[in-house]
Amino acid sequence: MNKVTIKRALLSVSDKTGLLELGQALRDAGAEILSTGGSAKALRDAGIETTEVADHTGFPEMMDGRVKTLHPKIHGGLLALRDNAGHVASMKEHNIGAIDLVAINLYPFEATVKSGADFETCIENIDIGGPAMVRSAAKNHGFVTILTDPADYAGVINEIKSEGGTTLDTRRKLAAKAYSRTGAYDAAIAQWFAQENGDTFPDRLPFAGTKVQNCRYGENPHQNAAFYKNSEDRPGIATATQHQGKELSYNNLNDTDAAFELVSEFHRSTPTVAIIKHANPCGVATGASFTEAYIKALKCDPVSAFGGIVALNGTLDADTATEIVKVFTEVIIAPDVTEDAKAIIAAKKNLRLLTTGGMPDLKQSAKMMKSVSGGFLVQDRDTGCITADDLKIVTERAPTDRELTDMLFAFKVGKHVKSNAIVYVRDGMTVGIGAGQMNRKDSSRIAAMRAGEAAEMAGDAETLAKGSVVASDAFFPFADGLLAAAEAGATAVIQPGGSMRDQDVIDAANKAGLAMVFTGMRHFKH
Repeated sequence: MNKVTIKRALLSVSDKTGLLELGQALRDAGAEILSTGGSAKALRDAGIETTEVADHTGFPEMMDGRVKTLHPKIHGGLLALRDNAGHVASMKEHNIGAIDLVAINLYPFEATVKSGADFETCIENIDIGGPAMVRSAAKNHGFVTILTDPADYAGVINEIKSEGGTTLDTRRKLAAKAYSRTGAYDAAIAQWFAQENGDTFPDRLPFAGTKVQNCRYGENPHQNAAFYKNSEDRPGIATATQHQGKELSYNNLNDTDAAFELVSEFHRSTPTVAIIKHANPCGVATGASFTEAYIKALKCDPVSAFGGIVALNGTLDADTATEIVKVFTEVIIAPDVTEDAKAIIAAKKNLRLLTTGGMPDLKQSAKMMKSVSGGFLVQDRDTGCITADDLKIVTERAPTDRELTDMLFAFKVGKHVKSNAIVYVRDGMTVGIGAGQMNRKDSSRIAAMRAGEAAEMAGDAETLAKGSVVASDAFFPFADGLLAAAEAGATAVIQPGGSMRDQDVIDAANKAGLAMVFTGMRHFKH
């Protein structure tokens, strides 16, 4: 049972890539070829003899092609165990010939949905006969070779030529891949149906991914890892082109995604740069140019920026590239890059440069998943955005126009900082960031300390937090966190509000002469 000689093959593919080469190889090996529709025509046009499935079964296609391969002569030929006397007898009695190889790729359901087709068109692109044959052939992989990906044709062709047939090891691997394909296909259909029915969280939630790469390891060297992409059409780490540098690690991928999602909060008309370390921003700024924005972002925490990820929300130019390469950087990601900038980056062989071709839509909804012991949590992507019209001024002093602009900037950044998150901003740049602390007061203190350290490194006489605004990702449960910000030199505060002690915090802000606004929206990030 180890080697199977291919005497009869069934080829029925939507994607004709490699079809003629496979058909030629099978013909040269002496195999009879069965086929359907467009596949049969393509083979015949290339001079490769083929038998229509309808002629093989003696039963015509019907119902607009919905029924053509669902026949005992097809599935009997695929499922029969060749070493089972009863199966062999049944094949002989009913004149069923064995089928030794099947090449199928399914109706393009996923592409049809992505194109925005109407409901009925999507339904008609749900393949029935194809998955049935794939599953039959994969189940009986002891005797049948199943091909669902044109990328596998060459390997099978070479094996037929060198071995005179396919080996059991090859058939097992192809069977596993076949079930992965039908599983992903059914998952896409199930997700689409749930969406069409308005069922946000169905009782069963199937999902699938396509492997992009094996990672050298996971978060740590003793952990295995791989990177998969889903069907979401969103510019970012999963769609990016890598122009140079070694393969991205698990941590690189995670941090680069965090960086690009952060700069996506800002419109491309406003040059914005984010520097990320361990999935948290250590510097974010806007500027008249990307060079100015990068220099301002770096000033926030130049120590943490060493070995970090740099993201831009527009085209990376030569001047900005020149500044970035002065500091050891792991990855740069941007929508586009100029040729001059590429040449500058090329001098740093280990620096990875990625371009995405565009920026993601902030309003694009999707499900986000996180594994927990025994299952996974699912939630909507945080697409919440705050504008000036959403703000509620709760203090005696209203914010100035400059404070208001910095407040909105700080709150956007805070959305991408691990909770508890405190962000100090002055003149369109972060000057201090406190992330991931167990209480908000400590986050405030750490952010203020960073602002003081950054000022010392820059040779400034006073902390960068003086005259800044401060954003909190969630409400201040007590006034202590707010007072820590005031002591650091902040003049205005933006926070969601909603605490039982809001009035105590408002009173403290008034006493300190701070302006404070409530957003009504929280941005926890765990």
